[in-house]
Amino acid sequence: MPIQTTSKIWHNGNLIPWENATLHVMSHVIHYGSSVFEGVRCYGQPSGSAVFRLPEHMQRLIDSAKIYRMELPYTLDELCAAVVDVIEANGVAPCYIRPIALRGYGEIGVSPKGSPIEIYIANFPWGKYIQGTGGADVCVSSWNRLAPNTMPALAKAGANYMNSQLIRMEAEINGYQEGIALDVNGLVSEGSGENIFVVRNGVIYTPPLANSALSGITRDSVLTLARHLGLTVVEQAFPRELLYIADEVFFSGTAAEVQPIRTIDRIMVGDGKVGEITKKIADEFFGIANGLRPDRFGWLTPVKVDAADAVPA
Repeated sequence: MPIQTTSKIWHNGNLIPWENATLHVMSHVIHYGSSVFEGVRCYGQPSGSAVFRLPEHMQRLIDSAKIYRMELPYTLDELCAAVVDVIEANGVAPCYIRPIALRGYGEIGVSPKGSPIEIYIANFPWGKYIQGTGGADVCVSSWNRLAPNTMPALAKAGANYMNSQLIRMEAEINGYQEGIALDVNGLVSEGSGENIFVVRNGVIYTPPLANSALSGITRDSVLTLARHLGLTVVEQAFPRELLYIADEVFFSGTAAEVQPIRTIDRIMVGDGKVGEITKKIADEFFGIANGLRPDRFGWLTPVKVDAADAVPA
């Protein structure tokens, strides 16, 4: 998925030309992965556009930075306003938004002391993350998720995604669209960039955060929607083999959105079709995100950009 460039990127309080958003090769982040970031989506509405769960995303950026002792010089409201500013400046929607805080050019040692904190926010068009229709074909990875008290899984840090790259590359090389990682104890954790949900006998299961899973914003959205729809949801550790006997399995994530899974390790999930509960949650999710259903949870932040593909009311 090549990046489609836009005009401006927000950098430390200013909008600068896309091509000027560059780093020195000796910046701390390049050598040690010292960054925290977010992935956010802006959806087209029947009138205008709106960012999905913007404050929650930016709060997680602040939380990730705090875990890594990165002092961000902006408030939550200022970071949210910066996202709106860059979307409106570029006039591009729907779009994907990438805020990132990183340690820049200063010192070369492992200690980040003396390396300045740089914050960038870019937005650009980006469509479906996991390709295909009718569900994804995935595998259980040979790579585990990070063990507790090694790399903090609750921080959305760039360094953590080296593990994700191994999971995703292995899956693609072996003919799958995505991989599912187990935790250090062999229990289901998450995908390379997605949380995971399993449906069995009408009950929705998802691993707790203690299983080295990221505290996903879309994960929280799915939990909220499922409970609102009267569905039973259990956050519980479960073994790999539950994936094979599940009635439905789906991923959630900002990039993946709500993504049905068709096969796991070439074992058919249910009857191989998108399940009733998955479809019900996906319909509610996309209905709210696209402004076709009431924003009953206050998840949308309006932006003054007409969507390239207007959503019919």
